[in-house]
Amino acid sequence: MSLDHGKTAMPADPYNIIITGVGGQGNVLASRVLGNMLLADDLHVTIGETFGASQRGGSVMSHLRVSAKSHLAPQIPRGQAHLVISLEPTEALRVLKDYGNPEVCVLCNMRPIHAIGVISGEARYPEPEELKQWIRALSRKVWFVNATEAALAMGNPIFGNILLMGALAATGVLPLDRGGFKRVMHRMMPGDKMAPNLEAFDKGRLLVNGSL
Repeated sequence: MSLDHGKTAMPADPYNIIITGVGGQGNVLASRVLGNMLLADDLHVTIGETFGASQRGGSVMSHLRVSAKSHLAPQIPRGQAHLVISLEPTEALRVLKDYGNPEVCVLCNMRPIHAIGVISGEARYPEPEELKQWIRALSRKVWFVNATEAALAMGNPIFGNILLMGALAATGVLPLDRGGFKRVMHRMMPGDKMAPNLEAFDKGRLLVNGSL
């Protein structure tokens, strides 16, 4: 999928973003929202997604490649991600293994989703501090947030992906703001969905700022 335009400065060109999670977490919607926010900033955005295991509970990964100059192949080359946004911590590790490098930044939701092997007792899910230690070791900069808990407090865990978009805006890594999010959501969502999504975006910013 290719979204068109052309000029705002990015930390690198091309700038490679991976959004990862499991089926049912809203990974694909998050990639569309972020891609359209960057598109509104006059950039070329190419999105590629893996749907092979996108059923609920399976790994899902979206590649976003951003450039002020030209369209790019949708798949990010191995070892060349600049930013990983993960809705689940073990998925962050999975992506970092293949696409990470010493300069990669990570925004990670810490709510675990246990695979069948963990539920059955055949495998052990790592402790939160273990996960944080491993992710830090593979990254230049990391933000750990509890987006799912904040979404549950709003009454629906599906808002976790939008909370992460707000958290991403608060990191300052990309040129994102509330006005851009609101304009994109006006195009993508029915009017009655605007208020809760804006609330989720605002609460996401507070997750990074330490106020929530």
